[in-house]
Amino acid sequence: MASAARPRFAPLKKGAPPTTAPKLQGIVFDMDGTLCLPQTHMFADMRRALGIPKTTDILQHIESLPPPRQATASEAVRSIERQAMASQAPQPGLAALMAYLDDRAVPKAICTRNFDVPVRHLLDTFLPASPFDPVVTRAFKPPKPDPAGILHIARRWGLPGAAGLIMVGDSIDDMAAGRRAGAATVLLVNGVNGGLAAHEYTDLVIERLDDLVAILEDGFEGRDASQRRDGAGGKDGHLADEPTSAAL
Repeated sequence: MASAARPRFAPLKKGAPPTTAPKLQGIVFDMDGTLCLPQTHMFADMRRALGIPKTTDILQHIESLPPPRQATASEAVRSIERQAMASQAPQPGLAALMAYLDDRAVPKAICTRNFDVPVRHLLDTFLPASPFDPVVTRAFKPPKPDPAGILHIARRWGLPGAAGLIMVGDSIDDMAAGRRAGAATVLLVNGVNGGLAAHEYTDLVIERLDDLVAILEDGFEGRDASQRRDGAGGKDGHLADEPTSAAL
């Protein structure tokens, strides 16, 4: 696991004086609950369709099934995602943050446990002119909270690791994947994930996506270890009162 040292990046403000802080190399975003408003009903519907409790990770459950049942379960989950896709709504501040990052030429990528169709729908509908590359969906294995997807993005960008990146998300999977990859982490807090705000894996907390604009302009600076608390147990660092995944 990466060090819990305070992460810092140089200001993106044009004309900012030189600094010893490293340059931000790119930002990785989760999708559901991060780029679009949370659709928590979708995950309850999935667990109901699969007959599993809230504490069971949906993707791990599907992977554990024999091939014929695995295909059926996967299609049931995709069907629910396609239905929910029609009611996707952008997070407040989405367009403003993406316009800022594009103006500053900051590379953007997506690392999500969703499949590709709802991701493409969101980008085509709300961000048609804002590039994200690569887009890592659950077809890439292992999924979050494993850091493999974020490290893959770093390699695609020609980087030796993820230390120059920020992972923005709304779940423990996002924070864990970012921390394990060596990236800085930003939690987009909402009405159900406030318990993660002080988690040891969370470097910074925002309430709206465009809160990041001023933070990046002045220079990103995460909290040091004394401002975080240890995870409250649970498999792979998950909070004891959190499901294995806050989403899929």
